[in-house]
Amino acid sequence: MTRLVLGSASSGRLKVLRQAGVDPLVAVSGVDEDAIVAELGPGAPPAEVVCALAAAKAERVAGELDGSVAADCLVLGCDSMLHLDGELCGKPGSADAAMAQWRGMAGRAGRLHTGHCLLRLSDGVITGREAESACTTVRFASPTDADLRAYVASGEPLRVAGGFTLDGLGGWFIDGVDGDPSNVIGVSLPLLRSMLGRLGLSVAALWAG
Repeated sequence: MTRLVLGSASSGRLKVLRQAGVDPLVAVSGVDEDAIVAELGPGAPPAEVVCALAAAKAERVAGELDGSVAADCLVLGCDSMLHLDGELCGKPGSADAAMAQWRGMAGRAGRLHTGHCLLRLSDGVITGREAESACTTVRFASPTDADLRAYVASGEPLRVAGGFTLDGLGGWFIDGVDGDPSNVIGVSLPLLRSMLGRLGLSVAALWAG
């Protein structure tokens, strides 16, 4: 069985893959995301930004794998950002930033972009590469001030793209999504299926026996 290596510390991405029958090896890349975004410049399209970040993560992880893993594996790098009012929003990082983020998006809709980079490794060499992004529209509720403060105090929105989750506490404040919900959590299963196919692999090849 070809092993999937997830180049991400995201618990949401790991949960999506495990629920879909895949038990990936997790290897966190540690790339400087801010430096990559700065190099692309403020005018870079959202899809280009998230794909560049996903590629950087996948390539870093691929270059650091143990030889036994790199002999036959796939490395998946992902990155998600919310696009709202012409701005890309990553992880808020602080309670004040998360509050401001939510006050700006409450009662509105934003577009969640997730970049995916999938590398095929054989005998330690990259033999195939696919990179693409997926986009899902997220319709946000208008939480009461008390609920919003409690949500921010939980710490969850500080460490996730856009300051919200669909599969956690933030799910209470999402009125709906238009598109693929797994993409909002951090990895689009339909897109990943398509990318696997282009590399000559079926989804079933990754299912844990």
